[in-house]
Amino acid sequence: MTRTIHCMVDDIDTEGLDFPPWPSEAGLRVYREVGKPAWRRWLAHQTMLINEYRISPMNPEQRAFLEREMVKFLFENCAQKPPGYVPRDG
Repeated sequence: MTRTIHCMVDDIDTEGLDFPPWPSEAGLRVYREVGKPAWRRWLAHQTMLINEYRISPMNPEQRAFLEREMVKFLFENCAQKPPGYVPRDG
């Protein structure tokens, strides 16, 4: 069943996530306050961070970095691309 929430990122009523995406208080906040469209944008940004910084999700310090970046991106509107980032065509 679809769950409708008021997305704090886009300031619209939209479909909510199906489950908390991160095992922390931040993940619960995302579940309660972030809609699927905003979450998809975060996933694209996260993929860019993983690729550019060569992050291993198995590394606890790097997972913590991704969580901090997720909060910046979704709630603080201050996420940045890595210095010198150039999008790849394709």
